[in-house]
Amino acid sequence: MQHIDKGTYSFSTCWNIRKHDVGEAMIREIADLGFRRVELNYNVTKEMLKTIEPMIERGEIRVSSVHNTFPHDPDPDYGTDSILLGFEDEVKRKRAIELLVESAEYAQRYGGEAVVVHPGEVPFPEDISKDLGKIYNEEGPDSPKYRSKWAELMERREALSSGYVEKIIASLDEVCNRAAAKGLDVRFGIETRSRPQQIPTLAEAKTIITALKGAPVGIWYDTGHAIMMDRMGLYDSVGEMQGLMDDIVGVHIHETRGLSDHWCPYVHSKDMDFYDAYLPMIRRAQVKVYELKSACKAEEIHESHDLLMKKLGVTE
Repeated sequence: MQHIDKGTYSFSTCWNIRKHDVGEAMIREIADLGFRRVELNYNVTKEMLKTIEPMIERGEIRVSSVHNTFPHDPDPDYGTDSILLGFEDEVKRKRAIELLVESAEYAQRYGGEAVVVHPGEVPFPEDISKDLGKIYNEEGPDSPKYRSKWAELMERREALSSGYVEKIIASLDEVCNRAAAKGLDVRFGIETRSRPQQIPTLAEAKTIITALKGAPVGIWYDTGHAIMMDRMGLYDSVGEMQGLMDDIVGVHIHETRGLSDHWCPYVHSKDMDFYDAYLPMIRRAQVKVYELKSACKAEEIHESHDLLMKKLGVTE
């Protein structure tokens, strides 16, 4: 069944990658939803690319962006929840830089406009975000237990984050210099993250982007993650968003239910107004990508897209 053409909107392979071994079948399923563009996420393997590349060459699908580290690297040091560009270990940091440049080379080769980047995090001896999420769901963010655990997180984060941010700036500077030397014309979007120990906050994103003024670095505003961090207490996802409007590279479009993310906007929350606050950022973004979980059904994706288009149409 053919569905309405989704135009310039792109769709991340995170939706269906776990059910496919063959890249072509994965991309065809996305194309059947009406998407002409895809974001290849960090779980896409070199093996999968063997059947995806001919589709790109034939013009059957276009690539909007790739998500670092791309293609998939099984080493957790270079996975999505890692210190990555903030490593104090120079060997590891240099490797992270090389891998990000490689991601940019793939993006350019495929005609993509951007690379989504997880810059790093403030490391904790335990998974404090998991502990916080459990307390949030069981006792609420105003409970003394949550407040106490949150204060513990913020104390360590505030003590250490500036050092990691400086390392990230230096790493991105090197990445951009190497990309320029290779003639790459892609932008790097540093993504708002889903765990409070991860970098950047919106203020940290502004610091990084300002320090690299003139470089192809901006914010990748993941709306669902920003909503989660707002709920947990890390920053004001709408108020602080305004100061980054001129720095936007791309957006990940999805909504959250509590602290559960990657749901279809409007459809799963059943709230027809809440997500409207993020429409200005979606409108401004160069690259607009739905990043949905596998639980989202085709008809829900169509309904959500129709609602989003109507919303954007009304206010344009």
